[in-house]
Amino acid sequence: MNYDWSFPAMSSWHLHHGDALTWLPTLDAGGVDAVITDPPYNSGGRTTSARLSTTPLRKYGSHGDANNSSAVHRYVDFAGDNRDQHGYTAWLALVFSQCLRATAPGGILVTFTDWRQLPATSDALQAAGWTWRGIIPWIKPNARPQLGRFRQTAEFIVWGTNGARPLEGSVHPGDFRVEAPRARSGRIHLTEKPLDLMRALVRIAPEAGTVLDPFVGAGTTGHAALMEGRSFLGAEITEHYHRAAVDRLTAAAASPQGVLEAA
Repeated sequence: MNYDWSFPAMSSWHLHHGDALTWLPTLDAGGVDAVITDPPYNSGGRTTSARLSTTPLRKYGSHGDANNSSAVHRYVDFAGDNRDQHGYTAWLALVFSQCLRATAPGGILVTFTDWRQLPATSDALQAAGWTWRGIIPWIKPNARPQLGRFRQTAEFIVWGTNGARPLEGSVHPGDFRVEAPRARSGRIHLTEKPLDLMRALVRIAPEAGTVLDPFVGAGTTGHAALMEGRSFLGAEITEHYHRAAVDRLTAAAASPQGVLEAA
């Protein structure tokens, strides 16, 4: 495969620092078994001024995250979260089309979204050429309350396949109920997903298969892939999180079954 990285060829993971759209075309066609990713949601911010003035930290963080100086220092804002609805759909379709090219026939795309971007995400998946297969709810028992409103307890996992996929192999859950990581539990990224949830998703890839994540963030997908005996390829554009993910995956690869003392 024609990758641009500095890690040894025998490594079970490789992480690129840069824009996914410039890196994905360098991957060989059909070399990936599953794409499992959590793109920036670009959620909220109906006007240009709102999108440009609201940072991911203030948009997705809790009240404490946005106002506590130590939390602001801990969570660095990430790139790519200021697109409008049309721009988001078009951009995500471009990324997913490159992921499709890199995925073997019958391979899988699994991507996270929220209620605002659920229609746009399913549109982007289909525009890219994937066969849409369904929506999996992720229920967060510890979702923050909102006075006078229904609690937004669910995020969503949209999934599809590269063409036909035979009805064989293990049966996988159709919903998940897992608490979202909190700062006190060692969370690295502002929108980090639970490791147990990512491990369950990674199992959709064949044993010893290859998982691709074009939006690595804190490296949770890669960590889960290593723990489940899969290889991992990924890209992260924000330098702070690229460094954090490299440290995390290096430690996971050196530990038995990829287990870390502290993620």
